[in-house]
Amino acid sequence: MNKQAILHIPESKFCYPINQNTIILRLRMDKEDDVDRVEVVYGCKYKYYLEQKTAVMEEKYKDNLFKYYEIELELEDVRLTYVFRIWKGQECCYFSEDGLTSTYDFKLSHYNCFQLPYINKNDIHEVVEWMRGAVFYQIFIDRFNQGSKDKNTDYINLEWGRIPDPKSFTGGDIPGVTQKLDHLKDLGVNGIYLTPVFESISNHKYDTYNYKKIDPHFGTNEDFKKLVNEAHKRGIKIVLDAVFNHCSDQLPQFQDVLLKGKESKYFNWFMIDGDKIDTENINYEVFGFSEYMPKFDTSNTEVQQFLLDIALFWIKEYDIDGWRLDVSDEVSHHFWRKLREAVKKVKPECVIIGENWHDANAFLQGDQYDSIMNYAFTKACLDYYAFQTANAQGFAEKLNHLLMRNSGQVNAMMLNLLDSHDTDRFFTSVNKNKDRLLSAIAVMCMYMGAPCIYYGTELYLEGGYDPNNRRCFDWEESHWDIPFMDILKNLLSLKQKPVLQKGDIRISYDENLCYIIRTFENSEIILILNQSGTTVQISQTGTILAQNKLLEGNLLTDGFVVYEN
Repeated sequence: MNKQAILHIPESKFCYPINQNTIILRLRMDKEDDVDRVEVVYGCKYKYYLEQKTAVMEEKYKDNLFKYYEIELELEDVRLTYVFRIWKGQECCYFSEDGLTSTYDFKLSHYNCFQLPYINKNDIHEVVEWMRGAVFYQIFIDRFNQGSKDKNTDYINLEWGRIPDPKSFTGGDIPGVTQKLDHLKDLGVNGIYLTPVFESISNHKYDTYNYKKIDPHFGTNEDFKKLVNEAHKRGIKIVLDAVFNHCSDQLPQFQDVLLKGKESKYFNWFMIDGDKIDTENINYEVFGFSEYMPKFDTSNTEVQQFLLDIALFWIKEYDIDGWRLDVSDEVSHHFWRKLREAVKKVKPECVIIGENWHDANAFLQGDQYDSIMNYAFTKACLDYYAFQTANAQGFAEKLNHLLMRNSGQVNAMMLNLLDSHDTDRFFTSVNKNKDRLLSAIAVMCMYMGAPCIYYGTELYLEGGYDPNNRRCFDWEESHWDIPFMDILKNLLSLKQKPVLQKGDIRISYDENLCYIIRTFENSEIILILNQSGTTVQISQTGTILAQNKLLEGNLLTDGFVVYEN
């Protein structure tokens, strides 16, 4: 047995409560270790030395190195103490804080057992319930649709539909989004993530200088209120982009520092090396290397209050449903804890989604974000469908590994995406293969979390890296591929099935195929994927919910099928 591979960490993603008397326990082992069963031996910490209960754990997930055992325990006494017992034939060993041992003395367990001393209500990461069935649609507003025809269009410098450059303005606006809500509803969308909407000089608006005013290019505050109201009438949530890491150099507070230097009362809002700002040599912290986007010092209490006021303003006055936090991994944990407390106090069902491209477990303990934009999922899909560096086994192992990064509550709220305004278009990455795009969308809909469609995916919009990935939406319906769109709608509709909102997940593989299986109560849905380069005969029975490239029981390469049993 590989002792070095065995891992358990109390009060972490390996041990966490899902309500006030139920916990999830996980134990990691080497995937090659041949054991008969793993048990958890548990009880109340105050009488554990006398009384123990035993439950068998389930082997649920395997990645490229490890296998993970899991169990859900409903507790009569939440003052929990436990160790693990691993069986091979008639022999067993124990795993505790002392590591792996051949015996265990329960009378001395108070020294070396694992424990969850108490389940406090405030420590439970509550799932935002509407996220279980959420299907998101991300909109880069300038390129989506122009709805206001009588606005000042002097700023528009590119004809709609032409390839943009970084400085292009094409005229998309908030009334344009409102006009197309029925299109989104028809697709199966019930959540919209808007890139920044506040006053800025750029087309992307990530350099904000007035956080309480809708940019005139996009409309007015009243236009935005109408969008939220009309979206809510259709059961669609609105999530805004919170650019709280940095701002525009046109922000009045930064301009005051430019003018007065260290004499400005806002000098400590920013991180400046010296007594005044030097824009030529950039002696202040910025986003990336952009001198026009100075970074806030979010450790400053005045900055914190300024940003918290903005976050609450759009919730209280406009009833938004969530915040996506831009460059969130560069902002202090302390500030995100304050933001969460403030936001959840006003609107508990307001979702908080961080932009962390990597393992964000430190931010996902229930005291900061609810989830993140799951770019690791994006990369797994690229490896399988685009780069083809992962086969069925590799893809299954990657997807399992990602599930084990976080708690079940976080997984249920992940924003799973194939592409965004910050990546190449997935359709372009897979060499314009519509079948692979649809197959990847099927995975996104079956996986734990909320699928997020980047605007124009229903038209398999093309585009490389920024700004090529921010092309205009083609609203000429005669250009649309209706059969493709119908399959997409069918896939997105699956998310409204309870089994895909609350169901367990299993991901496995054989020589050619990858399987994603969701189960809940008496329901089961199975997705079968074929990227093997050869036709594979399948014998699965049940009702076909969605399929592509399935011919008389033969699944062609780049094809998928979804069954319900």
